[in-house]
Amino acid sequence: MGPPGPLPTMRITKTKINGPAKKEKKWNVAIRLPMVMVMVMPMGAAIVYKLYRALTYGVSPLVYLHLRWRKIRGREHPLRWPERLGRPSVSRPPGPLIWFHAVSLGEGMAAIPVIKHCRRLRPDLHILMTTTTYSAFEVIKNRLPSGVIYQFCPLDIPVAVDAFLGYWKPSAIIIIEGELWPNLIMGASKHGIALGLLNARVSTKSFKQWSGPLFRPLISLLLSKFSLIAPLSTLQAIRFQLLEASPFTINFSGDLKYVHEYDESEGDIGSIEDLKASLAHRQVWMASSIHRGEEKVHKVLMQKNPNLVTIIVPRHPQHGKEIAQKLQKEGEVVALRSRHEKLMPRTNVYVVDTLGELRQLYKLTPIAVIGGSFLPGLAGHNISEAAAAGCAVLTGPHIGHYSNMVSAMQRLNPKSVLQVSGKSELEEAVSQLFSDARVLEAQQMAAKQAFCALSSGIVANVWNLLNFHVFRRALC
Repeated sequence: MGPPGPLPTMRITKTKINGPAKKEKKWNVAIRLPMVMVMVMPMGAAIVYKLYRALTYGVSPLVYLHLRWRKIRGREHPLRWPERLGRPSVSRPPGPLIWFHAVSLGEGMAAIPVIKHCRRLRPDLHILMTTTTYSAFEVIKNRLPSGVIYQFCPLDIPVAVDAFLGYWKPSAIIIIEGELWPNLIMGASKHGIALGLLNARVSTKSFKQWSGPLFRPLISLLLSKFSLIAPLSTLQAIRFQLLEASPFTINFSGDLKYVHEYDESEGDIGSIEDLKASLAHRQVWMASSIHRGEEKVHKVLMQKNPNLVTIIVPRHPQHGKEIAQKLQKEGEVVALRSRHEKLMPRTNVYVVDTLGELRQLYKLTPIAVIGGSFLPGLAGHNISEAAAAGCAVLTGPHIGHYSNMVSAMQRLNPKSVLQVSGKSELEEAVSQLFSDARVLEAQQMAAKQAFCALSSGIVANVWNLLNFHVFRRALC
């Protein structure tokens, strides 16, 4: 069978672009317009792009200085930071090469199963993987299959992009979730490189912003360069059509963040086994992907159950020591994972300030509360990893595009994810789970079953779409 059929056509252009930013900014578009539309596109698009290219060329020296400053502050790799300027650190092998790009750790982990599948079915292809963030590099470099080349993504300045594309000469570029940079997209088009986007999404805020008339012609031009867009949901598909995506490029495949492959390299297995033994006779729950201000909920639970251990996994590991110091001043007995501190009988908080161990840590706890969802302005995090481990999954009210994942799981089983309105409701829910083993077991089972149902066949679907829409054109 071929890929699913196209969706109905809807045309309204809404646009916005951004150049290189101080912090990683995710873009969530990938669309190709019919050739007729490209031919009648207004000349304004080319003019705006020329202005953008001239601007990014002009600020290149400042970007270089900023990159050096980031290296000094530890935000770029101390030795490999020139890769961000398009300077390769390894030789390109001969033959066709496919470039997979992800911004940060979550998107990078989602790309790995597709890369492995590609290696199995097309061993003749070379794979290049890039990420933007240093934290993603630290984890993903040890998870990729043997032979996959790993580089940092070039900044969207003409010199860097032109050097990168000229050296690696990819046959196709596969982007995970976001990143629509004008110089990269136009450079790929100039070289005849096929483009595809997986796990495609556009936030409500970005969707509204892209309606600005100044950038409308340019965004339409950029979107016309893509051959495939695989949206996360029907709502996302509608948004892309309203942004003038060709209906022939929009095809559903499933959310790659549901795909979890067990990997022996994930975390320090021996250390995690020791931690499991230390928790054997304690009640434990985890608050993962915690942002500043979300670590306070454990206090009421501790008062009700002095034997309780709270595992706190901050979203950004550098905040771990800050959280530990703050809790210690409040009288808590805290162990910090980065210091290899043991879990003692009096320890009631264990702060995990390391990267790449979350999936293994979920196996240690029956209850997982997913952070980044309890304060206004936040947008939630991936709940599927906790569900895959068989945890009872709870999340707050501010979940952004992860509402698609929550809704999908709840449709299969309302108990699979418990969404609470705030701190007091969370405390009540966690207390109930600890006090009633049958309720806890039912919620754990519901989460696991919903995950299994939603994760089935996704990689195969993605491969079929890539093969039909992208590789068939790029590798002919």
